[in-house]
Amino acid sequence: MAKSKFEQSLADGAHQQLQSLIGTWNGITKTWFEKDVLADESQAEAKITSILGKRFISLDYQGSLKGKAFEGKMIIGFDIPYQRFTTSWVDSFHMGTQIMLSSGEATTNGFSVFGEYGSPEYGEQLWGWKTVLEIITKMKSY
Repeated sequence: MAKSKFEQSLADGAHQQLQSLIGTWNGITKTWFEKDVLADESQAEAKITSILGKRFISLDYQGSLKGKAFEGKMIIGFDIPYQRFTTSWVDSFHMGTQIMLSSGEATTNGFSVFGEYGSPEYGEQLWGWKTVLEIITKMKSY
């Protein structure tokens, strides 16, 4: 019997790649608010778990921006019909009470997604936000 597209993706596709990220991670968060002007670079810690029958992963993280602590959550998936990575993102610094949805393409070592958010207080123009997840090495804490 032939495997479903989801079963195939779990075996050797994007869902397998997402499941390989499960664990505890440490890394560097870089933030830009203007093109080519690095605003901050700081340490971050993340825990990634599998949810909803391996359809998605949940990334819970902590870090800081210009010395101020923040935390966030991103649900990450791969949309098989549209062949795109998708995310929903909330955090205690950027998003306020909003949830940003993003989507994008695979990259050599991960994926890149783009979303928009804003506030009528600041005009009708939305702010674009690009998130790039680059897998450099995996280290689990025990």
